[in-house]
Formats: sequence, structure tokens, C-alpha cells
Amino acid sequence: MATYTCPRVEPENRNNLSGRMSMKKMRDLPSHDRPREKLASRGAEALTDVELVALLLGRGVKGRDVSQIAGEVARYLKDNGGSPSYKELLAIEGVGSAKACEIMACFELGRRYLADDGVAGSRITRPDDVLPLVSEWRDRKQEYFLCITLNGAGEVIERRVVTVGILNQSLVHPREVFAEAITDRAASVILVHNHPSGTLEPSSQDIGITRQLVEAGSILGIRVLDHIIITKKSHVSLRELGHL
Repeated sequence: MATYTCPRVEPENRNNLSGRMSMKKMRDLPSHDRPREKLASRGAEALTDVELVALLLGRGVKGRDVSQIAGEVARYLKDNGGSPSYKELLAIEGVGSAKACEIMACFELGRRYLADDGVAGSRITRPDDVLPLVSEWRDRKQEYFLCITLNGAGEVIERRVVTVGILNQSLVHPREVFAEAITDRAASVILVHNHPSGTLEPSSQDIGITRQLVEAGSILGIRVLDHIIITKKSHVSLRELGHL
């Protein structure tokens, strides 16, 4: 089964960058690659987990660069499902009481203000994860073409209908697909459309549109992770079929 590796807004692997940050000291990074400057110019969505934590920490301590501490905090948060404990944060060398409180406050604000619409924030790692987001289109009588935008962490930003009707390359134009993705500062997208006929076999038109959009996304630095065909009873991934 296909699994998705979601990049940042730049066409670079997020995990590779996290590893690089943990090895490179913050002062050794070019100014445009430092978290504060990147956030100001590209938005928070462009930053990795390690970079976001580094921004919260601000600086390191004697013998430990902020990137090292941020990497350890980010791993802790991932292992604990994003539910930080004050005492466990304090146990990380370089995290004091003030920074532990700031991190916990950020998570609590996010919990209070993030609307739980069942779409935004959902993490997509494989084709099956997409299905709950598109269930209402599985039995439509017309073909709907949808675009799901994702951030650098592989989390859903938004889900939109691009076109309704028979798919062809004049209707599903790259500018219609990627206009909102650029506005969202998306790192990647997943394409979805339904087959009212019930067949899962991708048509030559489906394959042609997919390749056209992959090429356009590559130019923009927005990766097309997959194109999924859905029917009332099943689905198929064009990535798993080898078309991406």
C-alpha cells in the first residue's frame, strides 16, 4: 500500500530537513533558512516541527544549540501525540520552566481555537486516510474533481471541489487546481475524483490529467502525492497503480 512522504513548501523532504537541523547549529544556517525569517516570508505552514519548536525556544543553552533542543522536544511531542506534560518538558535538557509553560500554552490555544470540522488538521499518510474526507462524493451521479491541500506535516489544510462534469484537460486546468493550493501555502496536494459508472479502471484521460498536474506541481514546488478514483463501494490509487 502506498504511503505518502509530504514535503515542505519547498521541494525538499521534511524529515531530511529535521535531521539536518539537529546536526547544524542555528548560527551556521544562512539567514533565509532560519525559522524566524522563513516564517515571516513564507508563513508558519512552511516550517517543520523542529523549526516551529526552535522559534518557541528562541535560543539554546551552554553546550546545546537551540536546534538540538528543538529536535528533542519535537520527538517528544510526536511520541506523545502532541499532548505535552510540564514535568516531562522540564526533563529535556535546555528546556526551563518558562519555555515549558510557553509550549504548553501554545498547544492549549491551538486546542481551543482550532475548529474541529473533521477536515482541517487530519493527517494523511496513505490512500485510506483520504476516504473519510470524500465520502459524500462517492455515489454522486456526476463526476466531481476535488483537490485536498496539505501542509509540510502531511495535515489537511482544505478540501475543495475544482470541477463538476466529465473530466477533460480543458476543464481540469492546472491553474484551477493550484490557485488555491498556492493561497494555502500548501506543500503538497492529493487529487480525487469519483466514477459514477462504478468502474475503478483509470481512463486514458485520467492518466493524462494526472501527469499534466504532476508536471505543473513540480514547477510550482507543490508535489502531487496521489490521484485517487472513488466509487460507491471502493477506491483505487493511481500512485499504487504506478501512474505517479
